[in-house]
Parts: sequence; structure tokens; C-alpha cells
Amino acid sequence: MKVKVIGAGLAGCEAAWQLANNDIEVELYEMKPVKFSPAHSYKGFAELVCSNSLKAARIDSAAGMLKEEMRRLGSLTIECAEETAVSAGGALAVDREKFSDLVTERIKKHQNIKIFTEEITKIPDKYVIIATGPLTSGEFAKSIAEKCGNYLSFFDAAAPIVTYESLDKELVFYASRYGKGEADYINCPMNKEEYQRFYNELINAEVAPLKEFEKEHFKVYEGCMPVEVLAKRGEDTMRFGPLKPVGLTDPRTGKRPYAVVQLRKENNEGTLYNLVGFQTNLKFGEQKRVFSLIAGLENAEFVRYGVMHRNTFIDSPRLLNEHFCMKSDSNIYFAGQITGVEGYIESAASGIVAGLNLSRKINGVDEISYPRETMTGSLSKYISDDSVVNFQPMGSNMGILPDLPEKIRDKKLKYQALAERGLNELNKLLAEMRI
Repeated sequence: MKVKVIGAGLAGCEAAWQLANNDIEVELYEMKPVKFSPAHSYKGFAELVCSNSLKAARIDSAAGMLKEEMRRLGSLTIECAEETAVSAGGALAVDREKFSDLVTERIKKHQNIKIFTEEITKIPDKYVIIATGPLTSGEFAKSIAEKCGNYLSFFDAAAPIVTYESLDKELVFYASRYGKGEADYINCPMNKEEYQRFYNELINAEVAPLKEFEKEHFKVYEGCMPVEVLAKRGEDTMRFGPLKPVGLTDPRTGKRPYAVVQLRKENNEGTLYNLVGFQTNLKFGEQKRVFSLIAGLENAEFVRYGVMHRNTFIDSPRLLNEHFCMKSDSNIYFAGQITGVEGYIESAASGIVAGLNLSRKINGVDEISYPRETMTGSLSKYISDDSVVNFQPMGSNMGILPDLPEKIRDKKLKYQALAERGLNELNKLLAEMRI
């Protein structure tokens, strides 16, 4: 049985590696160097386009926890990263070209992997893993959109997400506008002085530069305007838009606030909330500084910052299960940023999940459901959670893990406990798989 893997980025290479190591013949298709996406320039596989860092190495961080899970699952990315590492303090960073060259060498030398240098324009029949990344080429993107019922986004316009436990509960209140329905929103009320301070900092904050290939698309994307652009249209514009206070009463004062920022639940557990209407192109540091001026968010923990950039991703909660397999077609798997996982290691981890599960399916054994307590499991369940209505890409963060049974106030100790619990659960799963 042969499997086609489309794309030799981090996710595609990991998927091919898992399949090949489980005695599945792989045909790996990569259009470079015949054709490059607007963001790619190096000939090798697993090219790191932005930073050369794979984030924190310590276990008591989301990135460190995920990397350790990947290591235990036989990750090619982690193995090659450690062999090509450069000094980066507490992070795992690599020499980009040496890393790419090493991944390329390992993939090309594997006896079960055959490389095809060509662009794919239509989804192949039978078993396939699509790992074409956030800049999937035009014709193939059309084929994916047709297969996915046009559930395909070409621009990533996402609002920041904060953890519930980091909110100041003394300053916020639950309510829906005009008291309609359940009190589904957390409201952050602002008086005139607070609003004007926030407004002035927002319109003067530093924005992130757009890449050349993003600028034209950005101009026409009026349907999801950055909050800082909206603010620059007038001091009261936001108060008649996402910060409108009508229909809300602050229980502390018994009056309508001057402006209100609303937070909406991001997951079933209610551990994460997004800032409604706050899609933004501000630099991450500026988002932390400016949005922390909002009442109740002074000490907020941001697990994802807002972004607006060219990005291709599918509406995974409607389309994929936790194995990264299409719900409507069991022959098709997706992996990488096209599924809505955000980041280098997250993309690679999704390739491991897709490749290992498809190899198990072909070999006649059950696919793997990773424990919710693991970072791998939580990411898998996030992208397949159909309760997530306005789906946006998500990277690894401690906020998507289920709470510990005991309350630990010290964040470092809490994260250490979360990581140890998750790794213990993964070890149990691995032991069961070997039986």
C-alpha cells in the first residue's frame, strides 16, 4: 500500500517519516525547487521561514512539553533540531540551512520514501496526507476548497485569546446584551477616562509590517478590520462597534459603562476567552501593553496574540476528527498549519499524529486518541472540537489543557505539574501501544 504525502515542510516530513518507519511506502511530493511559494526561498525540506527558534526547551512550558512528547513519539524534527542546535539560552534554536539539509538527507535516504519534485494541483485518489502549509498554491487550494465545501480561509484574522483564570474577577461581569439568552459574555467595563487612555495608546501603537505578497489582500479585507484601523477612524468609532456599551449595566455602579470590551468563550471548558472584535495587526509586545489597559485584563495571560496575515487553513472542527482525518472521506488526512495548528513544532506534531494514525489504519490496528492531558491530545481535540464556532489557528499553550484537580497558585509549579501529568499519560499510552 502506498501513501501520497503532499508537501515536504515540517508536517509533511514528519508524516512521511512515521509512515515509512511503519513499513508504509511513501510518495512525497514537493514543488520546490521547480516552484517556490512567496515566503520560501531555500531548496531543502522543512524550511524555517520566520524565526529559527522552536521556542522554549524547558518542560514546564507549553512548547517544551510538546517537544518532549514529540521526542517520545520518534520525531524527526526534534532529532534533527538537536543535532543542528545553536546557542539560544533556554530555547531550542537551529542553524536553518543545516537543519533543513539534515531533514532532507534523512528523508531522501529512507528506503520507504520516494521523492517527486512537482506541483500537485488536484487531490489524489486513495490514501493521501495534505500538508501544503499556510501558503498552499492556487490550483491545489481550489481543489481543497471544492473537497471541503469551500471551508477554506485565505486570510488569518484572529483576535487575542486570554486565560480565564488570569482575569480580574472583581472588575469584570457576566452578561449578554439587553439580558437576552444566557450570560455568555464576560464584560470589561470602561469609564470615559479609561477608554480615552486606551484609545490613545491603541492608535499610537506599533503595527507589524506586512510581507509584500500580503499587502494587496490586506487592503481588500474590509470584512474583518483591525481594531487599530477602526479606532483611527474616530475616537467614538469603537464605541459604536465592538466596544458599544448599549444594553449592558455594570453591577458595580448600576449604570451603563462608557465602553465595554466583551470576551467570548473559546472552548467548552471555559478556560480560554477571546477578545470580541479585536483582530489586530499590532506587534505582539504592543498587544500585551495596550490590551492590558482594559479593565480586568491588567494581568491577563495571552495564550495567543491577534494576527492578520495571508494564511490558508480549513475549518477543521467541521471537517476533521482528532486523528486529522476527514470526517467525510477516510482516505484523506491533513497535517500542518493548513489544519489550524499554529507554529513550527505544532505543525510537526500534527504530521506525527496524521502519519502514525494513517499507518495504523493501513496496518489494521486502531488509530490513536491522545490523552486530553497531553499537549498533542489537546491540540488534536481543539482542531476537531465542533463547539468552536469561529475557528482560528491555535498554538500550544497551557490554557488548552484540562485543569489540575488541585489548585496550585505558583504558575511555574502549576505548569510543571501539568507537564508531568501529561507526560505520564503519554507514557501509559505508549506502553499500551507496545503490547
